[in-house]
Amino acid sequence: MAEAKVYLRPLGFLYGAAAEAAVASGSALPLAGGPAAFTLAELIEGVPGRSVRRTVTVAQLRQECTRDAFLAALVERVTAKRPPFAGLDLDRPLLMGIVNVTPDSFSDGGLYDTTEEAIEHAADLAQAGAAIVDIGGESTRPGSDGVGEQDELARVMPVLEGLKGFRATLSIDTRKASVACAGAKAGAKIFNDVSALTFDPDSLSVAAETGMSLVLMHAQGEPKTMQDNPTYADVVLEVYDYLERRIEALEAAGIPRARIAADPGLGFGKTLAHNLALIAHTSLFHGLGVPLLIGASRKRFIKGISGGEAPVSREPGSQAVAIAAAAQGAQLFRVHDVARARQALDVFRASMLGTEN
Repeated sequence: MAEAKVYLRPLGFLYGAAAEAAVASGSALPLAGGPAAFTLAELIEGVPGRSVRRTVTVAQLRQECTRDAFLAALVERVTAKRPPFAGLDLDRPLLMGIVNVTPDSFSDGGLYDTTEEAIEHAADLAQAGAAIVDIGGESTRPGSDGVGEQDELARVMPVLEGLKGFRATLSIDTRKASVACAGAKAGAKIFNDVSALTFDPDSLSVAAETGMSLVLMHAQGEPKTMQDNPTYADVVLEVYDYLERRIEALEAAGIPRARIAADPGLGFGKTLAHNLALIAHTSLFHGLGVPLLIGASRKRFIKGISGGEAPVSREPGSQAVAIAAAAQGAQLFRVHDVARARQALDVFRASMLGTEN
């Protein structure tokens, strides 16, 4: 049986000058060291499926921290400024542009599955404002079959080699240690693994040896069957606990938390209700003490809310999720349409902060 503990979900957000003034007066706390602050917090106590929730002010939270060392440490993780991730400052939302070198990805499968097309698309994404370009050679859409190691290498390595000296930071989207290792040698700085380094037993050692930054994602089950019947007692707390355990496993292997980002895995073994709960509770995941990556781009759950049979028609919904997560302090966003996502997030940020800078 899981041991009962406390989770903290920041609420009552302020931005810009109002946030700075409230933090200075002691009525708010900074959110992950960014431009937002929170004036309230929901404390969730218990275990998934059996928990009690209560809302407290920042003053009450401080008082409780004097009596509870675990809560005090949790508040420190929630509020601390995040160091650069893969050398990239997190002072404003960063976009990770998607390059699927695959014939069967759910949105753009077959569009960029030649080396030349993939390299050109990566350049377009960087020009549009992607700080990171994520190169993947294996589709992990619901119902997809796995790809062999040699096939995956044959897809992604010529692209990575062709992007030497590229203006954006390169990421390799893979579950395989050998592909990540080869990607690192070709210049990739980020190992983005939908299995959180659990698929391949060699991934942990490769992550430690290469010095790559890491994105750990939650998924329930394998891509082939993950959407058959995803079930949770409490999706938010279970996803949090899983990511916390994976971060601790990496730290035990000598990988500092400063090299890790976490992704709650929207659409990976989740129903519409599960996805919406995770989005609404984005701020709770700051308790992990790492940057948060949100990958909602064009996913099927958007269709479940307001329609959009073709994945590309779900762009407005994708941007809405990004804004909802950015409002809760998320720092990284994995997207297909970088230009539109950049515009949406820039306008949101300027509106909240009252400045275009």
